[in-house]
Parts: sequence; C-alpha cells; structure tokens
Amino acid sequence: HLRPCKIDTTMGVVTQILGLVASLSFLILTHELGHFTFAKIFKTRVDQFYLFFNPGFSIMRFKRYEGKNHFSFFSGRAPKEWADHPESTEWGLGWLPLGGYCSINGMVDETTKASDLGEDVHEWEFRAKPAWQRFFIIIGGVLVNFLSAIIIYIALCFTYGREYIPLENAKYGLEFSQEMQDAGFRNGDKVLLINDYKPQTLSDFANDILLEDVKTVTVERDGERKVIRIPKSLPRKIVGAGTNSAFCNYRIPFVIDSVLPATPAARAGLMHGDSLVAINDSATFCFFDYKKVFNENKGQPVELAYYRGDSLCHSTVTLDSIGNMGVSYKLPYEYFGSVKEEYGFFQSIPKGIVMGFQTLADYVKQFKIVFTKEGSTQLGSFLTIGSIFPKTWDWERFWNMTALLGIILAFMNIIPIPALDGGYILFILVEMITGRKPSDKFLGIANTIGFVLLILLMAYALGLDFHRFFFK
Repeated sequence: HLRPCKIDTTMGVVTQILGLVASLSFLILTHELGHFTFAKIFKTRVDQFYLFFNPGFSIMRFKRYEGKNHFSFFSGRAPKEWADHPESTEWGLGWLPLGGYCSINGMVDETTKASDLGEDVHEWEFRAKPAWQRFFIIIGGVLVNFLSAIIIYIALCFTYGREYIPLENAKYGLEFSQEMQDAGFRNGDKVLLINDYKPQTLSDFANDILLEDVKTVTVERDGERKVIRIPKSLPRKIVGAGTNSAFCNYRIPFVIDSVLPATPAARAGLMHGDSLVAINDSATFCFFDYKKVFNENKGQPVELAYYRGDSLCHSTVTLDSIGNMGVSYKLPYEYFGSVKEEYGFFQSIPKGIVMGFQTLADYVKQFKIVFTKEGSTQLGSFLTIGSIFPKTWDWERFWNMTALLGIILAFMNIIPIPALDGGYILFILVEMITGRKPSDKFLGIANTIGFVLLILLMAYALGLDFHRFFFK
C-alpha cells in the first residue's frame, strides 16, 4: 500500500513501458526469426526483416552484399543500389513499436499485394515452393514462440526454482469478492477441497474456479466443514465484474512494514510494526477491509486504532487524494511461510516443458470465456498488457510474463483467421487435401478482410482500455 507520489508513479509507469516494449521486441524477433529460418532452410528469399513497423521512414536499415555491410539511417526508402542485390535481406528497425514483419519473396501478405507479383514464378519465391515447405515456413513463427516460452520456463526453474505458500498455511482463511460471497463463500473460509481433491496453492484454487468444472468446494468455517455448491454461472460473473485477478486472496492483518517520509502516515506518527485493529471506531481485521474504507474516504481524515507492542494507540490520518496514507505492509509470505522447490538442470527440463503445455492448456480454457457476453467486455489492448508488468524491475517476473505472452502470441497466431499465420496454414492445408491452390488474388482479398477485422478488434480493445483507465 505504498503511496504513489508523482516521481514514484512516473518511474513505475516508465518501468512498465520498458518491460512491455522489451518483452514484445523479444517475442516479435523470435516469431519472425521462425519464419526467416524455415524460409532459408527451403532456399526462399526474404526481402525484408523488420523489428517494429516503418511507415514513412526507418530508424535504421542494413544490408550485406559484395562482402560489405551497408547502412542507412532515418531514411524514407532504401538506397537505389540496394535493389541490385535482391538476394540479400534488408534488415531494419522501424519507429512504430506495434509489431514487426518478415517479408518473404513471392508471398501475398501485409507487405505485398497480388498485383505486385510478376507473371513469371521463380524458384526462390514462396509461391514456387511445395505446400509442405510453405506450411513449415508459415508455422515457424508459432513454433519458435512456443519453444522459446518452454526454454524460458526451463531457465526460470533452474535459476529461481518455485516458491509458493501452501494453501493450508492460510491460517486466517481467504478474502472473497462479492461474486464469490454471492455464491456462498464467506471471508475467513479456509478452502479444504475442490470437488474431491486438495488444492496446493491459492493459484490452483483460483484457476480451477475459473477454468474447470467445479461442482463443490469444501471449506472450514468457524471450526466446521461446509460444502458450497458452485453455480455454473460463477466464472462468467467473476469475469464480467472485472475482478478475475483478485476474486480471492489471502486474508491478512494490516501490519505496517515501513512508513514513507512526508506522507499522511508519517505526519500522524505511525511506525514500523504498528498493527491496525480498528478504523473509524469499527473493529477491523483484514488489510483489504482497510483498503476498501481508504478508497471510500479519499482526501478525508480517518480514525485508526492500532497496537504498538502491548499498547493500544489512536491516530487521525488524513488520506491523500487517491486514498493512500504512505505505508507498505507485511506480505502473506511473512505470515504464512513458503515452500521453495529447487531444480537441477536436468530436473528443470521436464518441469519447464510441463509448465509450457499447462500454460497453453489454461489459456485455451480461458479463451472460451472470450466468446461470452461477460468475456467480451474484458478484452484489453497493449495498455492492459503493460499494466500487468511490475513497476519495479524484476527479471523473474519479466521472463515469466514474456513466456506467458509468447504462448498467447503462438496460440492467437494459429487461429485460422486470414492475415494471421493460422489463415495461411488453413489455406495450405486445404490445398494439400484438395490438390488445388487458392489464387493469389483470392489470398489478397482474404488477407485484406482479415486485416480489417483485426484492426477493428484492436480498436475495440483499445476503446475498452481507455474507458477503464480514464473514465472509471
């Protein structure tokens, strides 16, 4: 519950932006290198390879021919003499960080129209290759993204291992959103069983509620076991409420870990170790209950009661304009302890592979919610993705996010929509089955339609993000 002063907030946002751009840059490079690698394996020319788009001009262009490296900076187009060496790839850095591309010679895509292709078909062109080779050139991007994610998971297992809080250690029970309470849960419930198995972590419980067919949850409440029957509509209600990332959490007391200088808490005399027990004369235990009252009293004074050692103390704290008082609090690990699993190199390999496939399976299960009324309102653009990155740099979280986004990118690209890799793969599979190849004109029209649909979807997601970030 740190107070986000202006400087801290600005630096935090900058860190999130850098994390997002670095992660997407890595994913774009690996994806396009997948296409590039298979194209070269099958002796297909690649005209251009760009990180980021370059409408109008490129920050940098590079091409190697005649044994020399040739560069061009901040240019609207490549030097004329480069056209005399079409066998070499032009590498470049664009200025618009919304993607990248690998322009393969003889392929109708976002960089080449059917009318741009000549009548003569040459052996180095994409369209001259047999269907099975074109299949691997297209699927190469998806394949490399997924393999990169698995390699990242293997490296994370080897470097950091896995640390988690066993759910059974949550001695104060859990805190639930309103949707979960409407389904029968109560704050303080301790989760014992999901259907007939024991969840290991809070993440296991949350994922199962959202993604699996959970019929019953057994909890301990006031020393007694109770069975809660889960309505089928619960996952959709959670997603529709926009609380799917925080519909359950550890129930912890509010114990101050540190106080930032020149903040409301510092002026009120609060100190490290103070344990809050009441707010506005109302006995309150859980940290999240305090946070809720703080949000309801932005810029207003609140009366706090807290223990300092064995002494009960009282202070009046005037919250800042966003409902913070300028303290950090003790985290669940400090109350419940954690389990650290460490993996040797050879142990990390199967563990990372399992994590990759499990992440893919979970995302596929989540995807079905997108096609519900509630799910469609929770789509997000790069603003939502960027907000997930931490505001202080953390390599472990950065690579975890990058692996997750890599799997999402691989899955989204395999969807059979024209203009995506999945659309090309669908047409190639149809050709392999029927023996008839779609015309370049047909591919051009299909790609145009698919591209327009994608732009509309991106605009819709961006509009939802602007509404969430600026009007809520």
